[in-house]
Amino acid sequence: MAVEGFFESKRQPVEAKVGELTPQSRAVNVTAKVVSKSEIREIPMGKDGSPHKVCDALVGDETGSIYLTLWDDNIEKVNENDTVRLENGYVTLFKGNMRLNVGKYGKLEMAKEPFAGEVNTENNVSSKTYEQQRRPFRRGSGYGGRRGGGGFRDRRSGGYRDRPRSY
Repeated sequence: MAVEGFFESKRQPVEAKVGELTPQSRAVNVTAKVVSKSEIREIPMGKDGSPHKVCDALVGDETGSIYLTLWDDNIEKVNENDTVRLENGYVTLFKGNMRLNVGKYGKLEMAKEPFAGEVNTENNVSSKTYEQQRRPFRRGSGYGGRRGGGGFRDRRSGGYRDRPRSY
């Protein structure tokens, strides 16, 4: 049974096993053991280009394993052989491969009880490649009103067109 995504903001998180996750999984609670952790990388982000630290941790349970993307302060919370609890996490595709994310509304902490079983690294769900839809082209500093963009949605054609200007 796959854990499918829900786009409602009031959706209650559901318990999930790693092997059940899909690219559409949203609002999931996952308990998993940390198998390994990559080197920490610094990448520029944001409007000012300030550097942020990022690291991938391979986590899993008896059903499978997946890469968990860790940012900044969360990197230090996680060590190999720890059992972590991710609440209200979600899955994204990075270069066509699934990644588990904490996100703005998620929480990552040490699990109350250590994972006792063997982690199934044979079923690494991050190793399967998915077709990724291209994101729409965004003009200027934003898109379609939410961030003060220059276009608006034309309901007749389904596309975007320039907002009429009044001078």
